[in-house]
Amino acid sequence: MATHAVIVSAGKGKRMKRATPKQYLPLQGIPVLSHTLLTFNQCPEVDNIILVVPYNDMAYCRDQILSGLKIDKAITVVAGGARRQDSVLNGILAIDDKCGIVVIHDGVRPLVQPKLISRCIKEAEIHGACILGIPLQDTIKSVTQHARVQKTLLREGMWLAQTPQAFQYKLIREAHEKAQNDGFEATDDASLLERMGIPVLVLAGSTHNLKITTKEDLILADAFLSHSKTLI
Repeated sequence: MATHAVIVSAGKGKRMKRATPKQYLPLQGIPVLSHTLLTFNQCPEVDNIILVVPYNDMAYCRDQILSGLKIDKAITVVAGGARRQDSVLNGILAIDDKCGIVVIHDGVRPLVQPKLISRCIKEAEIHGACILGIPLQDTIKSVTQHARVQKTLLREGMWLAQTPQAFQYKLIREAHEKAQNDGFEATDDASLLERMGIPVLVLAGSTHNLKITTKEDLILADAFLSHSKTLI
């Protein structure tokens, strides 16, 4: 069963408050996105990569990002859509394999470990859908629009969803197409299966698998990478 990695990197990164989109910002000498691609290249279960980027960035990614990377796997560059959900669907539709596995990952999560990608893929082969996540450690408050605490929520059984998220092709395509037809929008791909009543397995991820959203995240990612190098 072939596995196709859809790396979604079509966002504008407005919360970073920089002119350069966050996926292209340097992290230890190379773009954030390059780290992500190199990691997926190391995963033996991944057969090829579909890189989804803004339409206007396609040539830049081919000429400036991909040309300088030593990657063995075939990479197809696909134009993204108006929303992340649209971009993921564009990536799925670029796959000509109805019996494979699709593993979807945010291009700005550069520190995911290949072994976690592999585990997620293998569980999706068995169960149909699998995601990474981490259990909540902090107390959760429900707060009003006027910054007043309404109540404290139970954190037991509450997890923060991460990527990668892996699915059997037929399940994730059907879920995305149904969401598109219904006008339903979600913040992650697993939610689209959940609304169809399809169970999704959760594997313990890592706090290092952070999503680069703010400048502080970039500093933290640099620290994680520097620390990992000292342990080699």
